[in-house]
Amino acid sequence: MTYDTLDVEHATDQITIIRLDAPDRNNVLDMRMIQEFTVAVTEADRDDDVDGIVVTATGDMFCAGADLNYLTELSFEEGTRFMTAYFEALDLLRDTGKPVVAGVQGICAAGGNELVSACDLIVAEETARFTQPEAGVGATAAGGGVQLLPLVVGEKRAKDLLLTGRMIEAEEARAMGLINRVVPEDDAEPRAVELTETIVDHTSPQAYRTIKAIMKPWTNFGLLGQEMARDLTARVWDSAEFRERAAAFLADEELASRSFDGVRPPRSEE
Repeated sequence: MTYDTLDVEHATDQITIIRLDAPDRNNVLDMRMIQEFTVAVTEADRDDDVDGIVVTATGDMFCAGADLNYLTELSFEEGTRFMTAYFEALDLLRDTGKPVVAGVQGICAAGGNELVSACDLIVAEETARFTQPEAGVGATAAGGGVQLLPLVVGEKRAKDLLLTGRMIEAEEARAMGLINRVVPEDDAEPRAVELTETIVDHTSPQAYRTIKAIMKPWTNFGLLGQEMARDLTARVWDSAEFRERAAAFLADEELASRSFDGVRPPRSEE
């Protein structure tokens, strides 16, 4: 198959590399890329000659997350369809019995961070950066970040990343358990391929598949409300607040502060 947003090749006879390949747009995720990614992972999963999958990207940035220009144009119904397609892509990475290793360079943000978190292992260059900045632009990180980060790094660390949107370096990401290995600059893809080859050469396929399947219910706990997260996220994207903040962010303007609301009724006037 010919892809418009991906570069797919066989690194070896056994390993397929799927690269996000829209560097001029910071490899942002739109419906086309998500659909092509789903096809590429499905084909690798079905191919008896493929034993492992490596997920990387071209350019200086791994992925800037979902395309804000695209999201601001979505209706509620279109937003739910986008999230359904996105969840399907992430579920494929978690479902396949073949090793899936991500190799990250540059900034890995928002949906990009959720994408690599669905991989089995993550190798990142020492100059890589990770962030879930959605709250700043009025979005939710409910494509997996809100649900899985507390399971992976703990509640307080997850809140730190999700509620402040701060960017962390690769070593901090490794220390908190967000990624597995830190490698020198320009080494993410070859080292991810090397790690995948090591697994393929030395690990029982049956044991690997079984261990991955047994571990999956642990992360499934965080995804029990997937449909609710999908609908709430689509509703947020369809809001004036999100569109105002997204437009300001895209225009590189200062984001206006808003008042935060409590959940208790206000006191009655005396």
